Amino acid sequence: MIDYGQFCTVARGAEVLCERWTPLVVRELLCGSTRFNDIRRGVPRMSGSLLTQRLRKLEEAGVVKRIRGDGSTAQYHLTAAGEELRPIVMALGHWGARWIGSRLKRDQLDAGFLMWDIRRFMRVDECPLGRCIVIHFRFTDAPEGERRWWLVVDHGSADLCRDNPGEEPTLIVESNMLTLTEIWTGDLDAEAALRERRLRVIGAASDIQNLWRWMGRSAFADARTAARL
Repeated sequence: MIDYGQFCTVARGAEVLCERWTPLVVRELLCGSTRFNDIRRGVPRMSGSLLTQRLRKLEEAGVVKRIRGDGSTAQYHLTAAGEELRPIVMALGHWGARWIGSRLKRDQLDAGFLMWDIRRFMRVDECPLGRCIVIHFRFTDAPEGERRWWLVVDHGSADLCRDNPGEEPTLIVESNMLTLTEIWTGDLDAEAALRERRLRVIGAASDIQNLWRWMGRSAFADARTAARL
């Protein structure tokens, strides 16, 4: 763990939270991930061994508690101290959206993380009851094995699949990674992307119209959109 050698509580707090990857691990926990594999899906470029180390240090600091579930499966939950980090992490995200924006480099684009973020913020309550919604995403430039994704909304929950679930798609969304990422983060308007043919959506007209209401945007997209206007 970092040791700044100061009594200042800014330094003491930074010792816990400012190691590489730690803020993103806390972000995943704040977003509701509790199982190791789900947390790792939100930080796909972090090794499993390093994630284990960071979770252990957060547990030692009293930010996270590890709860043994059924069998050998463990779950990680934020303590009261961890939950108090929510406004801090959200403020950091909004600050980044306002003052840094995306300005994404090629190696910062990640289809897997983008789809995981879309899945967890999917507005399930906006989707029609009693109907299975299947959105098939096609990335034209993602690495092999990450070009096809299916988001399935049924019975009040959203699931993300890499393999075809076998249901007829309600909608097909096709773009490169940058375009959909910029729409998701608030850097690009979906209608503008459609007009510029950077994005293609196939399906019934009413479903196309409802897509963005169902899907929503990143938690920080409104701040980014306001900053660029």
